[in-house]
Amino acid sequence: MNTILRKSILGIAGLTVAGGLAAGPLNHDTSTPTTRNAAVTTTQAAKLDSAALIPHGVQGTQSRIDLDDEQTANVKAIIAATKKAGMDERAAVVSVATALQESKLENLGHLGDRNDHDSQGLFQQRPSSGWGTVEQITDPEYSTMAFLKGLKQVDGWRDMPLTVAAQTVQVSAYPDHYAQWEQQAADLVAEHWNS
Repeated sequence: MNTILRKSILGIAGLTVAGGLAAGPLNHDTSTPTTRNAAVTTTQAAKLDSAALIPHGVQGTQSRIDLDDEQTANVKAIIAATKKAGMDERAAVVSVATALQESKLENLGHLGDRNDHDSQGLFQQRPSSGWGTVEQITDPEYSTMAFLKGLKQVDGWRDMPLTVAAQTVQVSAYPDHYAQWEQQAADLVAEHWNS
């Protein structure tokens, strides 16, 4: 069993024990059981949501940026495309984290001398690599659907750390860099999934 998985399991077990100790006395107090049981249920639901968004825990130091209106609109577009593709919140987290790494959620056109080959759009996809035309890959819905199509083809992507799943689709020169965006991506998906 690898170290990260072992630490995650031990951490969850520790939280479960601590949660049980904290909740135990509340369950024995009958003065306001409905209110207290509702609070416990809400806390459990929040843990389940976090477990669905970040099932393997974050890896390494996390980065975070402030988003402007355009970047936030791109997050919402990624989430909408994920839903349209029939995929879940975890797929949205992988997609948003990938776009954070590739473009900081900016729908980039050709950057001239600063361009990485012919990479463009939120996911820095390349027309010359078959991702689509420039018009297609600079459309947030299309580029997200193209990324998700690749993700669906990765056997066991749900059981992989985010950076491995993203790298398998993207084939980046910096495969570990996706990991740094997992927490912010999860926070953004949690905030905007139902909006």
